[in-house]
Amino acid sequence: MSESLQQNYARGGFGKSLQFGRRPALLVIDFVRAYLVPGSPLYAGVEQVHADCVKLLGSARAAGIPIVHTNVAFQPGGRDGGVFFRKVPALACFERGAHPDLAAFGEGLEPAPGETLITKQYASAFFGTNLSSTLTSLGVDTLLIAGVSTSGCVRASAVDCC
Repeated sequence: MSESLQQNYARGGFGKSLQFGRRPALLVIDFVRAYLVPGSPLYAGVEQVHADCVKLLGSARAAGIPIVHTNVAFQPGGRDGGVFFRKVPALACFERGAHPDLAAFGEGLEPAPGETLITKQYASAFFGTNLSSTLTSLGVDTLLIAGVSTSGCVRASAVDCC
């Protein structure tokens, strides 16, 4: 008898949940116009996700929790993007100065004064950035993560967050 994937995960203990901590923060990953503008090489058709994230951001602001935004920016030519930049040609829209309209934050998702902005070059918001030390210095013990590229930047950041 073979077991299902869910049974296998349960047997291995992968279904365990953790309790929320006492000091949450919100991480909004790369929610920029490149994913929201039809015709953009990264357009994702995520209008409802955009609206939902605007609500989430408003709730986090109302709750007074720390908020961190990320964006992506590469030097012209993408040398600071390494293999990631070479593998995904659409990332050229994030070369500094190339497409400021696509690199801008989505409407309603712009960082507010006092919110942290981290510019990154790779999928994870933690890789090569000061995000970990920023969260540690704020005493954050629970991270809420929002973004567009669930299989990419959101997943990579969630894995590194652990």
